[in-house]
Amino acid sequence: MTDSLTDRLAPYAAVAAELGVDAVALVPGPNFTRAVEHSFMSHERPFVLVIPAEGAPAALVPNLELGSWTLVGFEGAVFDWRDQTGYSDAFAAMMAHLNIASIGVEGQVMRVFVHHALKQAQPDLRIVDAEREISALRMIKTDKDVAALQLAIRISERALHRTLDSVRLGQSEKEIEQKLVQMLFAEGADDLAFSPIVAAGDNSARPHAHARADYAVQAGDALLIDFGAYKDGFAADITRTVFLGHVSDEGREVYDTVLAANQAALDVTRAGVTAHEIDDAATGVLEASPYGDRIRTKTGHGLGRSVHEAPYIMRGNHMTLPAGTVYTNEPGLYQLGNFGVRIEDDVLITQDGYKLLTHFPKELMVLPC
Repeated sequence: MTDSLTDRLAPYAAVAAELGVDAVALVPGPNFTRAVEHSFMSHERPFVLVIPAEGAPAALVPNLELGSWTLVGFEGAVFDWRDQTGYSDAFAAMMAHLNIASIGVEGQVMRVFVHHALKQAQPDLRIVDAEREISALRMIKTDKDVAALQLAIRISERALHRTLDSVRLGQSEKEIEQKLVQMLFAEGADDLAFSPIVAAGDNSARPHAHARADYAVQAGDALLIDFGAYKDGFAADITRTVFLGHVSDEGREVYDTVLAANQAALDVTRAGVTAHEIDDAATGVLEASPYGDRIRTKTGHGLGRSVHEAPYIMRGNHMTLPAGTVYTNEPGLYQLGNFGVRIEDDVLITQDGYKLLTHFPKELMVLPC
């Protein structure tokens, strides 16, 4: 990304032209933050940045955000509004100023009431879902993006080391989760990338488990931790599964299978590979094992300003992945009532292969607790 707001908005104008619409609209969220390099909250007050295919942009800004908006360096028309008077007149004024007939919006981010406000201001406005095209601009990471991701990952890995060093039999999952959160902030996280998953024993077989306050971890348990720091606008996403005290033969075999699947995905990763091919390599290893009936998830997803973004690493997604794409490589095996194993790395695709952004050990770890 360049330091010029005009240059940063140009790709969005190009998206509008490519889609055959007069403009695209961004609302607070990862695309908005990428464009203006400032973060704004998404709340009950509509906040919209409109970038035409041709001509100057315009913004509808809550009056209480005007002071922060001046930091963006925006030179287009600004239409502000106050809670006391409502936003309808501001929408009408902005649409009259723009004089457009069609607009592309973020279908997964724009809320219904903002959509309705646009239509109320201009009933004949054609609104199309441009989520895929707008968000695709974030898929190829710049050097600055990768540096921010690496910082978030390093913070996360240090926090995990400190957390695992403190695990003791008899602790609850909730206690371990609380320690992890404390360590993330102690190591410099701006925020949590998402609510951590800390799951032991049979709870580890639930891919999106919640930490329990009433379960004391026991010797032989699998302990699955899926978490990440949020730093400088980017999210880490890491999973490691360890065993407490000792590991059964079954636990070792399942772990080794998941680790082999993780490596199989890396072995095919390079610029030009498809998301389908990466998932097929990893899932193929799982399917060929005695534990194929424990497959419950795809291999991964894109990572950047959002924890989950394009591309989605799954069979049937034949999107070609260019150099600069970052994805999570997280195969897993889960048997309800027994245990689960997931190993997750953050991977940068390069022209000739890949760069592993995560460095936390992946060899089977048995904590002597």
